[in-house]
Amino acid sequence: MTLASVNAGIRLALATTRAHKMRSFLTVLGVIIGTGAVIGVGSIIAGLDGAISNILRSFGPNTIIALKGPVMADWTPEILRRKPLTLENARAIQERCPAVEHVSPYLAAWAMTVFEIHKARYKGNDLYNVDLGGTEEGYAAGGTTMKAGRFFTDQESAHHVPVAVIGADVARQLLETADPINKWIQVDGHSMQVIGVMDPPAASMPGQQDLRVLVPYFTMRKMFPNLKEHMLVIVAYPGMIDQAVDQVRAVLRIERRVPYSSPDTFSISTSQSMIERFRQVTGVVALVMVVLSSIGLLVGGIGVMNIMLVSVTERTREIGIRKAVGARKSDIIVQFLTEAVVLTMLGGIFGLILGWLISRAAGLIFPNLPTTVPLWTAVSSVLVSVGVGLFFGIWPAGRAARLDPVVALRYE
Repeated sequence: MTLASVNAGIRLALATTRAHKMRSFLTVLGVIIGTGAVIGVGSIIAGLDGAISNILRSFGPNTIIALKGPVMADWTPEILRRKPLTLENARAIQERCPAVEHVSPYLAAWAMTVFEIHKARYKGNDLYNVDLGGTEEGYAAGGTTMKAGRFFTDQESAHHVPVAVIGADVARQLLETADPINKWIQVDGHSMQVIGVMDPPAASMPGQQDLRVLVPYFTMRKMFPNLKEHMLVIVAYPGMIDQAVDQVRAVLRIERRVPYSSPDTFSISTSQSMIERFRQVTGVVALVMVVLSSIGLLVGGIGVMNIMLVSVTERTREIGIRKAVGARKSDIIVQFLTEAVVLTMLGGIFGLILGWLISRAAGLIFPNLPTTVPLWTAVSSVLVSVGVGLFFGIWPAGRAARLDPVVALRYE
């Protein structure tokens, strides 16, 4: 086998592909779909991973979230039966955890019922599905910045003052061009004075809107006296996140009277732990996509093998002539393997283009989704397609090499 013979085989394979365009396209359609799916979905998963990681990191490296169940997982019936965290738990953490700078209880309106939709209204404009919550002044220390106005104070909370700070998208959709500061809006039928507009979070989900409506903690309890579900937003001193997690866990176990040998009846999450949990989920999704795309590659490989067997039959006389003039078995094998590899490589290149188009379409639909096609993905997709051609081209190439030249010359 020489470089010249390989070059000749490539030129012959390209000529054969041009002569049978539709047949070649249908042959490698499975390779195109499989490769395109891997690249397209892989780029979307990579972009989603980056977006979610940025969101979770925007909580801050020193922020801890405590809840009765995990933040990024389904709640089992056992978790739902647990007692919710309380304001007293927050006060105990603040008093007894030296590594904790401050704790803000967050009274979550979403915990009222799954079917509850919260509404804000201003002069006939209605905005549904707002993210309503009650918290304290220290919540703003977790990274909340104000676009206009100010955040409410603990004194306003203690006196049940009906004030609210709203997200940027709430101000834009509800009050349109009006200056939102000091305007009175209706939140689930309660009149609230807008005293501030928050900047959007440092990172957000693709397509996500900032529909937050935050009110003082005790104002929220006055509005919804039956609301019990608390989330504790805990900020540790810089460099003391691990110590703070250990101290918070110890205090909550004591507060909730958890026996020494029993597991926690609550969940403590940091931005890093949530990122790791999310990547476990995306890893499973990526594995499923690889398996599904492998089916496409398998179908494409079988198609390549089938068409190569047909090609061997069609060119039996040509094989006999080549052998008669001195071609060795290795030359015949290289010729047909080269054709199979060229065919699947073309499929891989077209699949790469398809995957890139899927990635670009996702980026246009979701501008906040940083979809990209990494170089290693493009290279590996072409290499895999070459491997498919080699694997499924071995049998047809071997069959061609084993043909008896005398019989082949007599073939019509």
